[in-house]
Amino acid sequence: MITLTINGREEQLEREMSIADFLQQRAINPRIVAVARNGEVVDRGCYATTLLRANDVIEIVRAVGGG
Repeated sequence: MITLTINGREEQLEREMSIADFLQQRAINPRIVAVARNGEVVDRGCYATTLLRANDVIEIVRAVGGG
């Protein structure tokens, strides 16, 4: 098990996994969110190769349209 912080909440995952796998597991459409890992925005094209690891701080922000 690994422990990390996601949107301010401590969570545990069974193992390290990519951002893409995490989003898929949570049924989150990767095209409508932005993800930051340890304070740095992750390019959407890198979601499949960027691993979530112990003690990471992850922020997932959903895009909201308006006018």
